[in-house]
Amino acid sequence: MNLTQEEWVSQKEADENAVLLDVRTEDECDQGIIEGAINIDIHKGQEFVDAIAALDKSKNYYVYCRSGMRSAKACEIMNELGIDNAYNLLGGIIEWEGDVV
Repeated sequence: MNLTQEEWVSQKEADENAVLLDVRTEDECDQGIIEGAINIDIHKGQEFVDAIAALDKSKNYYVYCRSGMRSAKACEIMNELGIDNAYNLLGGIIEWEGDVV
């Protein structure tokens, strides 16, 4: 599901089962990530699929990338693997108005 930054942040903050997921490359993450995010690089193909398949399906995943395109694809893959609660950040980190670490 695609959410605006405002929707994504407010829903995430109210969610006790929230997990932040950054699907960018390691080099991109080195330039800054949203605090608390775990990184699983979507460009790693089967390794990405295996890592997603191993995630706790009872959690809610707030997914982002650089622009929102890869994270949208990641949410589709997550849905196919039985994770129905994946939320894509529209605009990605390039439009992010919050802090990065």
